Amino acid sequence: MTTKITYVASAPFEAARHVDVFPAHHRSRRLHGHSFLATIHCCLPSDFAAYPGGEIEGLKTRLESQVAKLDYRLLNEQMDAPTDENIARWVKVHCDVPGMEIIGIQSTKHEGVEIDTLGGAHVWRRYSFQSAHRLPNVPAGHKCGNMHGHGFDVIIHADHKLGESDFGIDHEHFDACWAPIQEELDHACLNDLPGLENPTSEMLSSWIWNKLKSGLPELSRVTVFETASCGASYDGTHYQIWKELTLDSAVRFKHAPEGSKQRKIHGHTYTLRLHLSAPLDEVMGWTIDFGDVKEVFNPIFNSLDHQALHQIPDLTDCDSASVASWILNKARASLPQLYRVDLFETHGCGVIVSKDRQGPSLPV
Repeated sequence: MTTKITYVASAPFEAARHVDVFPAHHRSRRLHGHSFLATIHCCLPSDFAAYPGGEIEGLKTRLESQVAKLDYRLLNEQMDAPTDENIARWVKVHCDVPGMEIIGIQSTKHEGVEIDTLGGAHVWRRYSFQSAHRLPNVPAGHKCGNMHGHGFDVIIHADHKLGESDFGIDHEHFDACWAPIQEELDHACLNDLPGLENPTSEMLSSWIWNKLKSGLPELSRVTVFETASCGASYDGTHYQIWKELTLDSAVRFKHAPEGSKQRKIHGHTYTLRLHLSAPLDEVMGWTIDFGDVKEVFNPIFNSLDHQALHQIPDLTDCDSASVASWILNKARASLPQLYRVDLFETHGCGVIVSKDRQGPSLPV
């Protein structure tokens, strides 16, 4: 089983645009602006950085140098039709980084696009609703058996074939497809909706998929955030879940050169995300209980949180790739469903270490 290491870097920029390829009534034709976020995912060669641990900073520096050309600019002066998709394609052309796999642009917290290695565009849009639910099949005493509620987020992902149109899938089309589902879900008890008698995150993701697919044939994935730190996704065939945790850890890079700031003892508030995949339990309506994931992972979490990682005997170094690989290998002994670990040092900058598959991409 091969292990894949993907380095991720992000850089913000402020820019204005007007997008004239949209229909006459479309609001994006007017001059407007955004706080954009550009993100790149790369499988870097071993000699990309001068030392292990320098990859993320080096990748971020290269991205920032190109994004600076767009910062506080009118994007129409840099490219024709500056949609999110075309901005991402501009970054792909101008950011000369080996092993580039995904280039993402978020124009707001709620929408964006990713360009893959083949040039395909993957558009996404986020929605929120407030609902109550209970899980009827959990064991007695399980807290989710009580009626409770969440502020859910849902991300709709769709694939757009390269070259079909100038602007890809319009976010307003997403809105039109989503509107009747929003009406059903918002301020409702999910258990009362036909097909959601057992409203786990997995069941909700596939329920939304079935509602959307006929009107949005480009639909490629539905991602449900039950809370800010856990959720499930469904692609029409497979379910994946994730659990997000925060680590406050001290580090010192053993292989950083003398005089480097990475050589000093420093630290991060890491964002750690565990991705798991398993067949759906038809009775429970989930793949794995989020609570079980947290409980099983807790010994590893405690060995990392509020600890000096450079003092862990079998951790080769404290660069994020080494730490994430260590977590993945340790945790799979007790969580064999785990196939991917994301470890971000700062917002949008970190690594993804995976076994066999990459899994769903989640916005930063």
